[in-house]
Order: sequence, then structure tokens, then C-alpha cells
Amino acid sequence: MKFLSFVRGFAASRESNWFTRSREAARILSSLGAALLIFGIVGLPAALADSNMPKAALADTQLPDPKQEAAAKALMESVRCLVCQGQSIADSDAELAADMRAMIRDRVQKGEKPEDIRRWLIARYGDWVSYKPVLDAATAPLWLAPLILISVGLWLARGRFRRRRT
Repeated sequence: MKFLSFVRGFAASRESNWFTRSREAARILSSLGAALLIFGIVGLPAALADSNMPKAALADTQLPDPKQEAAAKALMESVRCLVCQGQSIADSDAELAADMRAMIRDRVQKGEKPEDIRRWLIARYGDWVSYKPVLDAATAPLWLAPLILISVGLWLARGRFRRRRT
């Protein structure tokens, strides 16, 4: 928009000096250069992030056995996408999620139990990959903190209500 007003003003005003016009042109060109630089730094690598490799065979193909597919689907919905971080691998379009879906379907098709596959994924990617974390020494504070906070809140509320009655 600024550029169009500059061109109109440049063509319409013959009496304005060339120095003012050239300074405004330089400012507009530097803004355009900055925008292109930001796109080059941020946008271009993101656009080129996907590979040209074909997807894994079982990434988007259901298993022939409906029971196996249901077990694989349930497991995929409880595994977090490592790229998206807020989606399960069942919902994610990331290439890593597609590879993980293919690994899960392949292992389910070979007869592995979903819990064994979950343990394998946790061993490979860490506890964070599972939406259903296990209770161990590292995750105990996460499980116990809500109970402790609710207990403290109830204890404080009980003391507050006692004071009001007296």
C-alpha cells in the first residue's frame, strides 16, 4: 500500500525534490528486503522440511484384520506425535508420525501385544511419547501433586469455615 502511494505521489508531484523521493524509495526497498530475508530464514526451511521419500507401506493403510486394526488404532491414539507434540500419531500428518503408525501396524500384524509395543516406544522415545504415563519414581510427583494440593485446599477451607461459625 505504501509503495502505491509512493508511486502516485512520485508521478503527481513534479515540484518535490528528488532527494525526498529517493529516501522514501530506499525505505520501502529496505522494508521489502527485510521481509524477503525473514521469509528466507523462517519460511523457506519450513517449506523444504518434508522429504521426497514415499510414505511407509502401512502408514495410511489399514490392516486386513479388523481386530488388529482396532488394537493398532487404539495404541496410535495414545501415542504422542514427537513433531506436533499436541496431537496423537493417529491425527498427525508429520512424516515421523506416519513412520510410527507404520511401525505400530507392522508389529501388531506380526502378533505383538499393544502393551509390548508401548513399552518399546517408551524405551525408544522416552516417557513423554505416551499419553498414558506410568507411575514410577520420575512421574510420582505429577501423580501425587494434585492429590496433595486438593488435600491442602480442603484443609484450609475447613479451617476457614470453622472460624466463621465461632
